[in-house]
This record gives sequence, structure tokens and C-alpha cells, in this order.
Amino acid sequence: MRKFSLKDKIGYMLGDLGNDFFFILASSFLMVFYTKVLGIAGEVVGTLFLVARAVDAVTDITMGRIVDKSKPTKNGRFRPWILRMAVPVVLAGIVMFIPAAKNLTYAGKLVYIYITYLFWGSICYTAINIPYGSMASAITEDPVERTSLSTFRSIGAAIAGVIVSVGVPLFIYTYDSSGNQLILGDRFLPVVLAFGALALICYGLCYILVRERVTPPPKEQDISFGTALKGMLKNRALWAIIAAAIVLLLSSILSNTMNLYLFMDYFKSKEAMSVAGFLQTVCTLLLAPFSAIIAEKFGKKEASGVAVLFTSVIFFLLFMLRIRNPWIFCIFLIFGNLGVGLFNLMIWAFITDVIDSQEVLTGTREDGTVYAVYSFARKIGQALAGGLGGYALTLIGYVSSTENVVQAPEVVERIYTVSTLIPAICYFIVAVILIFWYPLSKKRIAENQRIIKKQHANS
Repeated sequence: MRKFSLKDKIGYMLGDLGNDFFFILASSFLMVFYTKVLGIAGEVVGTLFLVARAVDAVTDITMGRIVDKSKPTKNGRFRPWILRMAVPVVLAGIVMFIPAAKNLTYAGKLVYIYITYLFWGSICYTAINIPYGSMASAITEDPVERTSLSTFRSIGAAIAGVIVSVGVPLFIYTYDSSGNQLILGDRFLPVVLAFGALALICYGLCYILVRERVTPPPKEQDISFGTALKGMLKNRALWAIIAAAIVLLLSSILSNTMNLYLFMDYFKSKEAMSVAGFLQTVCTLLLAPFSAIIAEKFGKKEASGVAVLFTSVIFFLLFMLRIRNPWIFCIFLIFGNLGVGLFNLMIWAFITDVIDSQEVLTGTREDGTVYAVYSFARKIGQALAGGLGGYALTLIGYVSSTENVVQAPEVVERIYTVSTLIPAICYFIVAVILIFWYPLSKKRIAENQRIIKKQHANS
């Protein structure tokens, strides 16, 4: 077994890059595809996202238990799932964005979106993402190396974010004959086919480059879910990071969803929409070289709490100023994205710390189950964000139509309010959770590592 190296970091980064080609595309544009191309009402789409999360409550935990109970092979316990599920998850992602579905009856469209979205998100994506996320704690035991894995994973997500957020709007939107109104074209299928090919390449390289080095003792593989859950109930760090993740995703994904309508109907600029998506991810890339240094010097909990609080202040300013110029709005987004970007770079290292905390509390290690619980919590945040996005559009009077409807002025103003005030409040809540509730300070993490090393030495 070769030592942990840059190969592992790049391979792990490519795994998330492969995941996020479709995850970010679905998070950012599936609502638009459903409402603008298929003509489905926003509240109907919101209900679909909530129903899917109820299904995930079963599939996520089931997959976590399957991973934890499986016996390691010569290629590891988690890594083989990347190879098994690469093709199914890509095909499922492509089928979600078939423009020909607009020719179905309304009932047919509902059947189509429910079957395809549940098959992609609750089955295929779960079966590849749970093993992929759990694999980080098996690649290395070293906290610094795990932080670097988290950083590289976030870089993968940021690269996918740049490609999706910058490239997709420029490709799928056009202007009408007057040059003032954005029109959604019929170009989704070429986009998803290209992303499918790129995702398959990334999954293959992830499997080739990554190695698993940490294997729990065989006796830890037979723990019942009830016993594991009982131990997790004592893990304050797990529930704090779950709460932070739900609120953070509520803010981030709701912002991504509403920003599409903000730049389309309020600013009326696809160029600014593209730049805004670029800024959201490029800030993460700019911070990447410094995240491990900051974490080592100040601690992940300490640095992230202050950074997210700073982002909250930026969005409060955007809400109060009611900016009309899209480029000035983008300048403010730079500073806001820097704050939340730092936390996003470290978030996966938070999870490995939580898994270690679980082992300290219970004496057993359940990487897959703990990660599955956390993954399900993230999906709850995604569902609430996507659902509230759809309900918010309906509540503020947004007209969903396959025609290019010009929204009423009061509706456009409400879009701006939702796009700025809700994120400001959510980011403030996340900061409070990290500062006052999440217990794994820099000192506590070092103590947990000492305890785990002693337990492993005695096993």
C-alpha cells in the first residue's frame, strides 16, 4: 500500500467533481426546467422535493448500513461502489432532463418527474455518494491529511460549480428580438449528455487514484442500527453539524434557485447571472490554498463561525440597499462568498471529526452510518430549500408558464427580498450554531485523536 499522497487528493476531488456535474445542475436548474420547459407549477415541484426526502430517509440509512456491514475487499470497502454505480447514476441524471417530456399530458409530466427524480436522487445518487463520502475517513487517519481531502473535495465541487453556473446560463438562455427579455431555449439535452461523459471520466479516475488504508476491526461490522443510533443520540457534535448543514443548505440552494429568477426578471442580464455563478465558486478556489493553514492556526469551528457571520452581514446590507445595478450586486457577492466559502472548504473535515467523536463516545466506528445520517440531513436541507423556492415563487405571485411572461413589478421586488433577506437570516443562524453549540474545538479534536490512537493501540 503506497503512502497517502497527492494522487489520493486529486482522485477524491474528481469523485466529487463527477457527483456535482449533475448534483449542482439539478440543484440550480431542475426547478427552472420543470417550471419553464415543462410548465409545472412551483408548488408542485416543491412537493416533489419534499416527497423525495421522505424516501431518502429510508434509502440513505439503508445504504449506510450496507456499507458498514460489508466486508472489505482487496480494493477497499467503499471504493468498489464508485465503479459499480458510475454508469447507473449518469444515465439516471440524463433521463431527468429530456425536453421531449414537455409533449406529455400534465399527468404524464407528473409521473415523469416523480419517477426520474426519485430514481436519480434517492437510489442511484445515494448508492454512489454514501460510499464516496464515507471513504474519506478510510483513506487516512491523520487530521491534517483529512483537512486536505476536505479542501480538495470542495475544490472539485467548486470546479463543477464554475462549469455549471457559468457555462449553462450562457448556453441555454437567449434574448428576444428586443434584446431586453431573456428566453429559455431548448438546449438542456446537449448539456446533460456532455456532463454525463465528463462524470464517467471523473468516477473512473477517482477509482484508480484513491486508496483505502484504514480498516476497522471485524467485530465492529456487526453493530445493529439500533445500537448505532443510540450512540449517535449522545453525539452533540453530530446534531450540531446536522443543524448547521440544514440551515446552510437552506440558504445556499434557496439563493441559487432564486438568483436564477433574480437575474432573469429583476436585473434582466444573463451575463451577470453567469458572473454571479462564477464568483460563488471562484471564491472557494481562491481560499483553498489557505484553508488548511487557517484551520491549523485557529481551528475549523472557530474560523468557520466568524466567516459565516461575516457573510450574514453582507446579505443584510444587500437587503437594505436594494441595489439596481447587477455588477454592484456581484461585487457584494464576492465578499459574501468568501465568508461561506471558507466553511464549505472545511465542511467535510468536520464530518471526519464527528465520526471520530462517535468512536470516542461509543468505542465503535460506523463511518457509513454516521455519514448516511449526515447525508440525509443535507438532503433535508436541499428539499426544504428547493421546496421553499417553489412555494416562495407561488407565494410572491410568480407566474410559471412555458410562455415568456413578464412578471409584475411588485413580484420582481419580492424576488429581490427573498434572494437577500432569507440568506442573511440563515447564515446568522449557522454562525450561532457553530460558535455556541458545536463542541469540537481545536483543543477537543486533538484530545479525541489522542484517545482514538490509544484505543487502536490496545485493540
